[in-house]
Amino acid sequence: MSEDPAAARGAGVEETSMADRLQTGWARRLGLTAPVVCAPMGGVAGGRLAGAVSRAGALGMIGMGSAGSVAALERELARLDTGGRPFGIGLVAWGIARDPAMLERALAAAPALVSVSFGDWEGADPHPSWVETVRAAGALAVTQVATVAEARRAVDAGVDAVVARGLEGGGHGDHREPRDALLAAVVEAVEVPVLAAGAVSTAEDVARVLGAGAAAAWAGTAFAACEEALTGDAARAVLIDADGADTVVSRVLDVALERPWPPRFPERLLRTPFVDRWQGREDELAADAEARAEFRAAVAAGDYSVVPLDAGEGVGSLAAVRPASEVVAALRLR
Repeated sequence: MSEDPAAARGAGVEETSMADRLQTGWARRLGLTAPVVCAPMGGVAGGRLAGAVSRAGALGMIGMGSAGSVAALERELARLDTGGRPFGIGLVAWGIARDPAMLERALAAAPALVSVSFGDWEGADPHPSWVETVRAAGALAVTQVATVAEARRAVDAGVDAVVARGLEGGGHGDHREPRDALLAAVVEAVEVPVLAAGAVSTAEDVARVLGAGAAAAWAGTAFAACEEALTGDAARAVLIDADGADTVVSRVLDVALERPWPPRFPERLLRTPFVDRWQGREDELAADAEARAEFRAAVAAGDYSVVPLDAGEGVGSLAAVRPASEVVAALRLR
């Protein structure tokens, strides 16, 4: 890493010409050559993908979702090779509340950035302890937000940057506002760097969010079909064949698998007949043991005609299985 990541605290977007906007101040201070962060997608963003993204000049992240554990994190860290470049780790707030050792292990790996998201910024604890713990370890503390109010509370709690996550994004989130509207409002409301998430899939998308004041683009689905991702071959084929119009925000997958995600955070995923059948009938699905057993069998068989995959509205930009280095290159501003 070229600089202490703490140097990126408070560093927003620098003024640059259109021809030279290959960089932002925030990214430069992290030692990145591309202002792009690979979102820490659970079950997708493992150590191989994080390392490949970081070696390509962006910020790779290892993601620990609802199935995250110290053992899983150890496994992915063993696969991480960044070539000495910075990387990050993404955790779920309620996951580390259940297993604090996950945060301890993450910090022991010396990441440049730790993202902890899907907490309750509107709840009774406006200053979660993870923020100071992460900063004390020398990493940047970052969280995803869905509203201006959440962004302000997160900044009050001491985070170094926030991710304005638009409703277009894939996977779990609080799908409230479109990316561009949310980004503009959050940039106006807070003084810390703001990253932009939600269907950031092309260089034009990156240019758009940086032009609107983002310090970097936070891209997920764009990396989901990479060679280095944890995604299986059959799932990659489904993602490449999909379009943004095929996505829907749903809790059906969580209910079917009895995953402990709070109802406030449904996920954007590719619809299947199973999703269509149970959408809006989640309570009935929760009570139907036979339907859930059949679904688990489909999961075990890797049957994606039944099992939905997380994907954002930018999934239509996926055209082939590519190495992460090519995806980073395609997202670079020209």
